[in-house]
Amino acid sequence: MADRIVLNPISYHGHGAIENIVPEITKRGFKKVFVATDPDLIRFGVSKKVTDLLDKAGIAYSVYSDIKPNPTIENVKCGVEAFKPAKADCIVAIGGGSAMDTSKAIGIIINNPEFADVRSLEGVAPTKNKTVFTIAVPTTAGTAAEVTINYVITDVEKKRKFVCVDVNDIPEIAVVDPDMMSTMPKGLTASTGMDALTHAIEGYITKGHCAISDMFHLEAIRLISHNLRAAVKNDPDGREGMALGQYIAGMGFSNVGLGIVHSMAHGLSALYDTPHGVACAILLPLGLEYNAPAAGVRYRKIAEAMGVDGLNYMSDEEAAKACISAVKQLSSDVGIPADLKGILKDEDVKFLSESAYADACRPGNPRETSVAEIEALYRSMM
Repeated sequence: MADRIVLNPISYHGHGAIENIVPEITKRGFKKVFVATDPDLIRFGVSKKVTDLLDKAGIAYSVYSDIKPNPTIENVKCGVEAFKPAKADCIVAIGGGSAMDTSKAIGIIINNPEFADVRSLEGVAPTKNKTVFTIAVPTTAGTAAEVTINYVITDVEKKRKFVCVDVNDIPEIAVVDPDMMSTMPKGLTASTGMDALTHAIEGYITKGHCAISDMFHLEAIRLISHNLRAAVKNDPDGREGMALGQYIAGMGFSNVGLGIVHSMAHGLSALYDTPHGVACAILLPLGLEYNAPAAGVRYRKIAEAMGVDGLNYMSDEEAAKACISAVKQLSSDVGIPADLKGILKDEDVKFLSESAYADACRPGNPRETSVAEIEALYRSMM
């Protein structure tokens, strides 16, 4: 079977990349921008870096900021209703995964109104039309939503997250400017960075991996491992390395899938509002240990990308253990908890296990699993 790779038609990277937003809008003749962002980015003046450029160029825009950290069906519905009277002809999404995921859903529904029921977009939705023309401007180095064909929405009523996979939702342009990430607090830098590492590692060992995705994922693992600690300290070089690393991870996993770390993490965010990156970071070593019988031979390359010494003298089993230790050490160094104590409740484990098994990321896991095995994994972290 042929391997399929879907990427942005255009992407800009590096300091000052946002200067390309206005030219890309004007040369296409767009008249009004729908700016999707979140309240904190407005409060701290991050979104203003982009809207100032629009103001200077005399480009009209309206702002939609009713977006939560784990965006809900209601956020999407309200966004669709805000888009219609705005009479905008393009979207600029400014934020982390929440703003970009919400924008994807809004843009898809506007151009595919038969999917107005947000739940109908779960899984691989057979949309016919591309999303509204979108420029995605990430403000976190983690989700890589600016380059993926995925988005995740929280169903508050059913207490679950659902994943939507659609080649029509990918933003036309990604603008990855580390200066847009410079105000991220330490904890958010750490959690989103570990989310990016989880993307790269799960994508590298997933069932669907291919030669092209392997290339992306190993370079992403290298960049993230060598830059996350510095980024947490707000070092400019670390920020730039993470901005690139998380994007490259997105180039890979978006096309080949993930695994049970993400499927288990989704439930924690939906039920407890746990930051997605924190949930992924806590579960990643556990997922690696669980998947070692099926994918452990690949862990040597992960360890090598992370800079582990002495691998030439290690057996595959020793290299796998060194890989997992390196992941644990990085997570600890950036302040991520080691377990789910104080987060996971015993009465929720069964529901979470069933939700994780039903999650769209689970089938990509390299080791076959079951609800009972996932339940045991959750309990081991309490």
